[in-house]
Amino acid sequence: MTRRKLIALAALAAAHAWPLLAGAQRERTWRLGVLSPTGRASNPRIWGAFERGLRDLGYVEGKNLIVHWRSADGHYERLPALAAELVNLKVDAIVASAPPAISAAKHATTKIPIVMGVTADPVAAGFVRTLARPGGNVTGSASPVAEYSPKHLELLRRVAPALSRVGVLLNPANPVHRIILQSLLPAAGKLGIAVFPAEAKTPSGIESAFEQYARQRAEALIVGPDTFFVQQRQLIADLASQRRLPAMYPLQEHVEAGGLMSYGHDVSHNFHLAAIYVDRIFRGANPIDLAVEQNSRFELVINARTARSLGISIPGDVLIQADRVIE
Repeated sequence: MTRRKLIALAALAAAHAWPLLAGAQRERTWRLGVLSPTGRASNPRIWGAFERGLRDLGYVEGKNLIVHWRSADGHYERLPALAAELVNLKVDAIVASAPPAISAAKHATTKIPIVMGVTADPVAAGFVRTLARPGGNVTGSASPVAEYSPKHLELLRRVAPALSRVGVLLNPANPVHRIILQSLLPAAGKLGIAVFPAEAKTPSGIESAFEQYARQRAEALIVGPDTFFVQQRQLIADLASQRRLPAMYPLQEHVEAGGLMSYGHDVSHNFHLAAIYVDRIFRGANPIDLAVEQNSRFELVINARTARSLGISIPGDVLIQADRVIE
């Protein structure tokens, strides 16, 4: 038999074998770990996108998939122990929803594949070597906050033209927030706006931050993207309302709770992508070969009721840009 015929037969055999291999992959029961700073109930939209993504790819919890959910319930210091639990369970992959969880998972294992739910700059954070070639056991998607943090200032200035003093709420346990502040300061300088950062990682810390803003005579507020802040979105929205501070948020969940405006990436897309990365890994892909995808989907959401209660008139050109207006 000629070499050419041997190659052709081998290719034909591989083509017939692949469906059988794919079927075998699906027939086994996969064990997936999910590590999050807060529980699923704090943001059903993003976790719903993740679970729908898995179902669309043929994974049914209790049939061919076991999911071990681990949440720190807002206490980020618990994440390393929870990550260790997942490693001891010998899961096939770990989905880490946010930077503090990604960091904990990365420190817990160098072997189990880790899929990032959402993070700002995974290279700067040390999660991957490059976006194209992650270089380890971590991959997933990213939403660069440096792209939209200055936009928060611009939008606040559009609805409050005399704005000159802005408070910024940050979580010291979230490494992304350093990037946010670094991107905000130059933009604030160009607009002639003074920035007053305050840190909080507990509900009482959030209340103290608002007291600090009052002392600094802040006229508006920017809230950093953080799962704990999403969990505490009603408290933050209520305090902003009481202090009559127009506030800018990264996620629409804050606006649904009564916040004024949100602008940022549609992170439900990140979690849909996380399901796709999990599927690729279960099919045999190595994270080292799975490039990090950057989310380019942005959304602007405005709460018209909140604007009226604050005596703010949203300019028509800003309303036109909105993906959603809550009346």
